[in-house]
Amino acid sequence: MAIPARYFRSAIFGALVLTSLPGWAEPRLQLANVIDAAIEYDPWLRQSAQIQQALLEESIAEGALPDPRLSLGAANLPVDTFDTGQEAMTQATVGISQRIPRGDSLQLSQDRKEELAQEQPFQRENRRARVVETVTRLWLDVWEAQQSIGLIEDNRDLFEQLSDVAEAGYITATMISRQQDVVRGTLELTRLDDRLTDLRLKLQSSQEALGEWIGSKNASLEVTETVPPELLTALRDGWSETSAGTLIRHPLIRSTDQQIKARAIDVDLAREAYKPEWTVSAQYGYRDRVPGGQDRADLFSVGIGFDLPLFTGNLQDRKLNASAARLEAEKTERVLQLRVIQARARSALARIKRLDDRIGIYQQFLLPQMEEQAEAALTAYNNDDGDFAEAVRARIDDLNAKIELIGMTAERARNFASFRYLTSGSSEVPSLSQTRYQD
Repeated sequence: MAIPARYFRSAIFGALVLTSLPGWAEPRLQLANVIDAAIEYDPWLRQSAQIQQALLEESIAEGALPDPRLSLGAANLPVDTFDTGQEAMTQATVGISQRIPRGDSLQLSQDRKEELAQEQPFQRENRRARVVETVTRLWLDVWEAQQSIGLIEDNRDLFEQLSDVAEAGYITATMISRQQDVVRGTLELTRLDDRLTDLRLKLQSSQEALGEWIGSKNASLEVTETVPPELLTALRDGWSETSAGTLIRHPLIRSTDQQIKARAIDVDLAREAYKPEWTVSAQYGYRDRVPGGQDRADLFSVGIGFDLPLFTGNLQDRKLNASAARLEAEKTERVLQLRVIQARARSALARIKRLDDRIGIYQQFLLPQMEEQAEAALTAYNNDDGDFAEAVRARIDDLNAKIELIGMTAERARNFASFRYLTSGSSEVPSLSQTRYQD
């Protein structure tokens, strides 16, 4: 009994995840393994390979001569007696004809299909790069939600302790401010629970989206605690200059180049329409004997025919003009694609630079200062020299800043994933593991 393919998929994906982990460790989703699995089982890639095979088969058929036509008939049969020997002109005929297409149209049609077939490897390369970007973004969404949830859960104990301190102070004191402290502590815990609920919703949504590529069961696993260093690579000075130059090697542009080549062949095919199409024919006619028994010679005919493309104004000229216009439109599409990719690459670089600046400020200055402020506010409150609201606010600001840093790290990695896709074909930008699947 055959084992369904989905079981192989689950087993292989499980091996991809588990082989990179130490014994007895909880399974976690490695981004590189997720990308490998998503590419390996992407049905679009198999479809593209099938389309390429179909186009190659069609190219051979396009270059072949059309089948000859065989005709059988009875010529000059007398309708009064239907006697085949009554009239000398009566004969049974068998003929064959062969159509010869115009000029080099057969070779050009074959070349056109081959050019379209050669587009598919670039389409697959572009698809793999897009899958890497998409899966990376989804993995980072899961990572961001997971890290934020863990951070809030770790800090929730501290807020519970603050709330307990405020409640103990309220029980032993009669000041109205202590009652406000209790209410404020309870309120902040409720807000934390609400944020956790919202983050868990985002986490579940991200896992479901990731499950489209690797399966819902696999996507429910936790991701690794750190972002792959390839996504946090420091920017190089040459990238802003070389990225535009590498765009012509982007698989999407190279795919469009193949379309342009096919359109150019369409123009050549339209020019071939000005040439005549030839037909060669041969016919054999059998004649029966005369009523007296005398034999009559059989007849053989041969001929050629061709059309005369004399009135080209509304047919050949129009088709040639249409083919030329489509060729120019495809070239314009290539220019537009280059502009879009270049603009997106520059935008991604600009966002990465600004995010690097912000992340540096947070790590070097803001977070240490907020941590110091939170500790100072808590110490002052414990010494009855500070306000509870101020201690809580300082701790919340510190928590929010850490969550913002997680978000900026994820956003920086997302933009780098986009930049890596936009510079596909360049060997300068580090990639993950999609290169192992190149055609």
